[in-house]
Amino acid sequence: MKRDIELILNSTHDAIMGVDAEGIITVFNKAAERLIGIDAENALGKYVTDIVKDTRLPYILQTGDSELNRQQDLGNIKIVTNRMPVRDKKGKIIGAVAVFRDITEVIKLAEKITNLKEIQSLLEAIFNATQDAITVVDQNGLGVLINPAYTRITGLSEKDVIGKPATVDIAEGESIHMQVIKTKTPVKGALMKVGPARKEVLVNAAPIIVDGDLRGSVGVIHDMSEIAKLSDELKNAKNIIRSLEAKYTFEDIIGSDPELLRVIDKAKKAAEIPITVLLRGESGTGKEIFAHSIHNASERKYRKFVRVNCSAIPETLLESELFGYEEGAFTGARKGGRKGLFEEAQGGTIFLDEIGGISIGTQSKLLRVLQEKEATRVGGTRTISLDVRVITATNMDLEAGIESGKFRADLYYRLNVLPIEIPPLRFRKGDIYDLSTFFIKKFNQQYGRNVRDISQEAVNKLKEYNWPGNVRELENIIGRAIINMRINDTVIQESHLPHFERLAGKEGSIVVNDQINEEASMTLENAVEKAEKMHIEQVMKQCGDNKTKAAKVMNISLRSLYYKLEKYDLQ
Repeated sequence: MKRDIELILNSTHDAIMGVDAEGIITVFNKAAERLIGIDAENALGKYVTDIVKDTRLPYILQTGDSELNRQQDLGNIKIVTNRMPVRDKKGKIIGAVAVFRDITEVIKLAEKITNLKEIQSLLEAIFNATQDAITVVDQNGLGVLINPAYTRITGLSEKDVIGKPATVDIAEGESIHMQVIKTKTPVKGALMKVGPARKEVLVNAAPIIVDGDLRGSVGVIHDMSEIAKLSDELKNAKNIIRSLEAKYTFEDIIGSDPELLRVIDKAKKAAEIPITVLLRGESGTGKEIFAHSIHNASERKYRKFVRVNCSAIPETLLESELFGYEEGAFTGARKGGRKGLFEEAQGGTIFLDEIGGISIGTQSKLLRVLQEKEATRVGGTRTISLDVRVITATNMDLEAGIESGKFRADLYYRLNVLPIEIPPLRFRKGDIYDLSTFFIKKFNQQYGRNVRDISQEAVNKLKEYNWPGNVRELENIIGRAIINMRINDTVIQESHLPHFERLAGKEGSIVVNDQINEEASMTLENAVEKAEKMHIEQVMKQCGDNKTKAAKVMNISLRSLYYKLEKYDLQ
């Protein structure tokens, strides 16, 4: 009988430990050996606390109370235990028994289940919140899952899709889900139309593989109309940024003429301080490139660069464009008013091109901006503080404008703090070859050509011309020459050059007269310069060295005259 009881106790999965009334261990089965880590022969006959330090069986013997489903640590494991007293027929306590089991794995499993539930909740939140439409089908191609974005894009609800074939949402194109199920490989970038509205979409799909078996397909749908909208917005943003940034640096100014290099050095020094700069020079000499370069070499290079062509804006609108306007300032004024270009350039640079053509009224406001560093919107009274670097440019004779009353002298002196006179191309013809090769590279990219060079004969022919349109005109000539070339031609020849009037020869013959024959061995460029020097000397003598009068006679600006007097050492 005793042997049978031992077999029963040792076969049970629960650990059982029993003690007599004195707390001596009398029962200790195999499961108890495994959990406590002590053999039964070493435990039987010992006082219970000598074997299990934290046991509560002595408490049960003392109180006669039972303790059910109590958790406790037993070494490195967690157990749940039931402890009960053992009584005789008269109710006297004659011992106690503890039945316990290892619940460590159960707790770990419960934690895993909890984690899985949390992950499931997280995935569901992501699945429902994403702006991309997601659709899932099983291995048979029947819909099992869609998210709210899918309904928004396709116009189809769960009842339209769940349990239905994968082709149910297709308005035009082939089912990507069925292709994935058939090939067990992902499909990317498929274009199709879906839903009643035939929405154009881009689809990516991939197989769902579990333990090596195909369980279905998941597809992600992108709304192409939204992508197109974002693309347009990005393009517009780039255009805005492009219009507010300076594109050129001093590295983009081509040429090695000493006078040009002197001007570049002066402009670089101007960039170091936030001083007002007046760029002067004939049309096409590159005043805008200098303005961009000064901004990009300054501390303001990461702020806005706002270009204003004053001559391109109607005089009636120029003031409101420059300084802004308040709501109701005039008929058609935008609700809430509008910022002016000076405000748009806050912290950066504003480039006022063709400054010589603005009205006296606008000149007065511009003078205040330069003097007080503040502006007032049209129709407003509130002054707006400004931190703007001002660069201006003109090809007009501002001095003549002052004498005729068309340009304010006080504004002139404010703008003329640091004048930079950009030499015309006819004064630096040695740069024509470098400029030509630069424009060749530019037009190669635009026209898809492979022109490598320009011949010396063509360059010599270009040097004979007086270039009234300066660098801009040279660019046009090179572009037209490339158009005149055959597709296999790689070098611009003289025959490719378009017809243009060689003004230098005409002017030289008029001024030099019979001295041409005597100096026939002189190069044409040197002859032109000699003739120009002689002409200036004659006019200055006739005008009694009055520079303003001489400049008017020769129809050039006073600044140009000063430049030429310095160049030919006539001062």
